Amino acid sequence: MKKRDILKYEFIGTEAEVVDARNKANIGIKGKVVDETKNTFVIETEKGMKRVIKQNAVFEFRLGKRRVRIDGRLLVGRPEERLKREIKNG
Repeated sequence: MKKRDILKYEFIGTEAEVVDARNKANIGIKGKVVDETKNTFVIETEKGMKRVIKQNAVFEFRLGKRRVRIDGRLLVGRPEERLKREIKNG
């Protein structure tokens, strides 16, 4: 998978961790992404569901055997919007 392809990736079902965030209380949230909106990820953690604003966080995703860090600002938008944006800019 190429780096630019990651932005088109469907993150629901992926293991994720917040590694940096404007709201420091969000750092360390980790679990499975169970929902995605235009501006947030919902992550199922051991302590319940946590909603994290994409724009305000840096995420580390486990994609197969790889771990990939992505600034959430790049992920704002629904997956189909990210795909359209990539095609438009690509």
